[in-house]
Amino acid sequence: MNKKIPKVIAIAAVSGGGKTTIAAGLKTKLDHSEVLSFDAYDFDGPDNMVEWIENGCNPGEWDLTPLIQDIKTLMSEPLDYIILDFPFAYLHNETRDFIDYAVFIDTPLDIALARRIIRDYQDRSSKEILVDLENYMLRGKAGYSSMLNSVKPNSDLIVDGTLSKSKIVNCIISKIT
Repeated sequence: MNKKIPKVIAIAAVSGGGKTTIAAGLKTKLDHSEVLSFDAYDFDGPDNMVEWIENGCNPGEWDLTPLIQDIKTLMSEPLDYIILDFPFAYLHNETRDFIDYAVFIDTPLDIALARRIIRDYQDRSSKEILVDLENYMLRGKAGYSSMLNSVKPNSDLIVDGTLSKSKIVNCIISKIT
């Protein structure tokens, strides 16, 4: 009897775009599924994020070995789905072959930025928020735009990030099941 191999679904979006929320929503709706989140790892990546953004945001500059090992481990588990909360979709050469379906949550940048501020600055000063906003205007938006120009067109499904969580989750489920 052949062992069933889990489908790997990558959920991509800009920071604040809804990756973690949608991955968690999919896990609650899809039996026999697990989530791996990019943000849960301490990867070796570019030393200077500003330079990385200015040089085109090449995903290949990230060593994703710990994530790849966890994907391989989960591939041998009795799962139907592995959900990756993962910003690069198919663009990272070493993870590309594991991914069966890539979803891009297309969240307007102003909404994503507002979500980031609400999420990350609840217990921080207004000065810290202003510094982050200035960095976003000077550098961060370029990284977001790069994602929109690279990850988004290389995804199997693009979902409107202004839809409700349940509508996004149901849309994805309708495409993968």
